[in-house]
Amino acid sequence: MFRLMAVLILGAAVSAGAADPAPPLRAAIDATKTGEPISKYVYGQFIEHLGRCIYGGIWAERLQDRKFFYDVGSEESPWRLLLGFQKDPKNVMAGGLVKMVAENAYVGEHSPCIQMSGQYGPIGLIQDRIPLSRGEYVGRIVVAAAPSAGPIEVHVAWGHRKNQRQIIRIGDLDGSWRSASFRCAVKGDTDNGAVFILGYGKGEFRVGAVSLMRADNMYGMRREVLEILRELNAPVYRWPGGNFVSGYNWRDGIGDPDRRPPRKNPAWKGVEHNDFGIDEFMTFCRAVNAEPYIAVNSGLGNAKDAADEIQYANGGLDTPMGKQRAENKHPEPYRVKWWGIGNEMYGDWQLGHIPLEEYTKRHNEFAEVMRAADPSIQLVGVGATGDWSKAMLANCADHMDLLSEHFYCKQKEELLDHIHQIPNAVRDKATAHRQYLAEIPALANKKIPIALDEWNYWYGGHRYGEIGVRYYLKDGLGIAEGLHEIFRNSDLFFMANYAQTVNVLGAIKTTADAASFEPTGLVLAMYRRHYGTVPVAVSGELDTLDVAAAWRDDRKALTVGVVNPAAEPRSLALDIAGAELTGGGHVWTMAGNDPELHNQPGIKPQVKIEDSGLKNVKGQLEVPGYSASIFELEVR
Repeated sequence: MFRLMAVLILGAAVSAGAADPAPPLRAAIDATKTGEPISKYVYGQFIEHLGRCIYGGIWAERLQDRKFFYDVGSEESPWRLLLGFQKDPKNVMAGGLVKMVAENAYVGEHSPCIQMSGQYGPIGLIQDRIPLSRGEYVGRIVVAAAPSAGPIEVHVAWGHRKNQRQIIRIGDLDGSWRSASFRCAVKGDTDNGAVFILGYGKGEFRVGAVSLMRADNMYGMRREVLEILRELNAPVYRWPGGNFVSGYNWRDGIGDPDRRPPRKNPAWKGVEHNDFGIDEFMTFCRAVNAEPYIAVNSGLGNAKDAADEIQYANGGLDTPMGKQRAENKHPEPYRVKWWGIGNEMYGDWQLGHIPLEEYTKRHNEFAEVMRAADPSIQLVGVGATGDWSKAMLANCADHMDLLSEHFYCKQKEELLDHIHQIPNAVRDKATAHRQYLAEIPALANKKIPIALDEWNYWYGGHRYGEIGVRYYLKDGLGIAEGLHEIFRNSDLFFMANYAQTVNVLGAIKTTADAASFEPTGLVLAMYRRHYGTVPVAVSGELDTLDVAAAWRDDRKALTVGVVNPAAEPRSLALDIAGAELTGGGHVWTMAGNDPELHNQPGIKPQVKIEDSGLKNVKGQLEVPGYSASIFELEVR
């Protein structure tokens, strides 16, 4: 068993004959010495079109390559030819029975066309290895077939027997493209479900697009994922990238989802389906009660496209893009406040990368055109500690409101080194920016706060898709210490976006039908919900403990965050100036007896948050080993 609760006590009785406990560590808290309020935006998140963050994570679609980007039967395609209920054994086009036809393609570059001769019985397409669970599903299919080609059927199968499938027949065939919606009941659980698209007649039929989702989806998103994201309670989400944005055309992601072209992901593996575009992102933000922060393409994109995107998001119905948004069933402006100009443009891995001197000019051009589209927006520039950030601050200070910084930390062999590298990285950013404030003339009368809009650990195997690494209790402790360092520098850090939210380096991991918090996500949720907002001074003899403190908004309680990265429990005595404790309070703790403890979706968690009320508090804390705790101490 591992410990999951910290308790606050007044002294500790020592049993007769027991060894004397180690003297308590001491923390001096001066509640009269306050820093700038902690911005709520430091609890932000970041989602990108990468791996299973959106598709396979947030988005509810069960089918792969639903708009046939790849040739049916190719190595990359999940679709195969089906001949009389037998898959084409060679994964080839079986003598031309399936062709990818460009002429009059429904979406993208081509659509599959299936030739029926009657020789093989029913013929069509199959996608298998689809995870299905018991319940209702909704779907739709776009087909074109002459009446002689019918009937056309969609089979949703969760087993090999005839009673383990639902059959939907598509009627009213007239040779033109036709979209048909359907609903079906899956009556079993399987990791190897299948969807068949079959023709029984003569001639040919084409398939433009097909979709299958659980019926309990919310706006096309997974209900269980949205529920856990609401618990995370992040105030802002950055989207759509990340490296992805430097090759992304936002116009590909608007309008009828079945007509949006599938593209090769410009930065990562796989296909960008364009099912989750700016309108879906805005719906997502509303669903999780968060503000949107949209990055525009300053890589291969141009300032005019960025301004059009702002007008699409924020423009009235009297503007061309606002009118188009209304035509896409979103008449009210979204009023997006936060806009990022590009991503990591300092890196030669970034599409559209150019030298620093040229990029500062590009940034200013984007800023001027974007502010002309909407003067109320707040702009975030691309930073990178060193020459790049210095040049951006020196040459673009009047053309941005925040400057982004990024860092990722690898695994370190020694536990304390592994945990401490996160707060050390935050501190390095703060130190550099304090130097810039002192040295750069353009900042003499202006401060550009930091948007740490990507930060996290990045190491380990890909268990949850591309870059879907697992996180452990030790990583949660590192993130907690990173938050403490952000709080200590609340005058510099206005925003921070943990990267990324779901599966990809995610605070939350998912399987097909389950979602769970990683220890990193638990810490973020705990501090977001329970930690105070006005930091106060902390000093003392703390050994390896990391201690931070802050007033609650109403000044009726002090919150004390304590991270213990060692195995041994510690006592922490508090010397508090400027506040008198009432003796009551509360404590929330994430702890365990092994820093390698982790959670897994669908399985009872090894790591969770425990909470307890406090009585008779006189100023000594008992802190478990391997723990992050928030003590809320009521004051008079």
